[in-house]
Amino acid sequence: MTEKKFPEGFYWGSATSSFQTEGGIENMDWAKAAREGKVPAIGRACDFYNRYESDFDIAKELGHNCHRISIEWSRVEPREGEFDEKEIEHYLQVLAALRARHIKPFITIWHFTLPQWFADKGGFEHPDSPQIFARYCGYVAQKLGNDCRHFATINEALPYTSNGYRRGTWPPFKKWPGIDQVSVPGYKNLHGEKGNASWRNIIRYFKVLKNLGRAHNAAYDEIKKHAFGAEVGIVHHIILFHANWNPLNKLLAWFMNWHWTHQHLRRIHHKCDSIGINYYMHKKFGDTATYEKTDMGWDVYPEGLCEALLMVRRYGRPVWVAEAGIADAADKLRADYITRLVRCTYSAIQKGVDVRGFMYWSLMDNYELAQGYTKRFGLVEVDFETLERKVRPSAYVYRRIIEQNGLVE
Repeated sequence: MTEKKFPEGFYWGSATSSFQTEGGIENMDWAKAAREGKVPAIGRACDFYNRYESDFDIAKELGHNCHRISIEWSRVEPREGEFDEKEIEHYLQVLAALRARHIKPFITIWHFTLPQWFADKGGFEHPDSPQIFARYCGYVAQKLGNDCRHFATINEALPYTSNGYRRGTWPPFKKWPGIDQVSVPGYKNLHGEKGNASWRNIIRYFKVLKNLGRAHNAAYDEIKKHAFGAEVGIVHHIILFHANWNPLNKLLAWFMNWHWTHQHLRRIHHKCDSIGINYYMHKKFGDTATYEKTDMGWDVYPEGLCEALLMVRRYGRPVWVAEAGIADAADKLRADYITRLVRCTYSAIQKGVDVRGFMYWSLMDNYELAQGYTKRFGLVEVDFETLERKVRPSAYVYRRIIEQNGLVE
């Protein structure tokens, strides 16, 4: 029997996103897309907006000592330059509920959705978008900075631009010509939206990605002005690209890792106190192996998390596993998957990566973007008709890992 103990003070928990759980949000781009039939209807989602205290009770019972939430921009700034103090008070109450349960809050200030007024201006295509975003982040930090000391400005810039400006499956539904011939498990558009194919969308894709980098850098400075001493970072989604022995495949994997991860992080890491990593999938060029599949159609390959963490070691920042999880409605794979993710995180720490915490995606089943309510990532099962919560058996396996602060194998 061997023990894989994590550093003292290591954070264990889970993550949620405001619009994917709260429900009742109508003045943003995804809600408009749902009304137009381009994405599944959102509705009340998990009603987390009203049920957060009982959901945090579940997290506490499962041993979590941290939780990552996001702030819904369209609630806080429903019209340009007009901020809703009532909604800020709501999020203050959410943070107070976490602290009352001795759960450390982590805030993501932007998690994919745009207020409709900002989307109507062109969103992150707009030349002033970095300043507009930084103003919003500064306001949030000013109001919430005394109650939360960990902020991430942007969640997953690459999936946002890729799905919104290359594949055309997320708002604003812009795509590259010929992209329909590219098959990506879990990211095909299930609702028949053809998107707006144009060669100009290639330019828009890189413009938006650049503006997101500029937006983070500007937001970092604004947050630091209003929340002195707070830790400010980014949450980056890593697809692990690797290859077999073939030199051409190795070159392709190197290029894709550069494009998907390093091209973005090199622009912003100097204004990151820490880096959050989200890991779900890999692509091995020249691979002939067969893998079990998640309900998303992705390979079951949690071992890629270690390599993903090693990829960001070069930036010299503390790292958080901000999201890692599996769509598994039957809960047959999740317990083993979590165990293997934790084992890989431990391995990365042993190899010199300064990993400070691990957050499973997600605490509960929720609205999984273009997949609607059909894919189940949660430690907690949600009946979307009754909103009843039921803790899955795999959640107790994760609780045991937390109680041990690691693995005993």
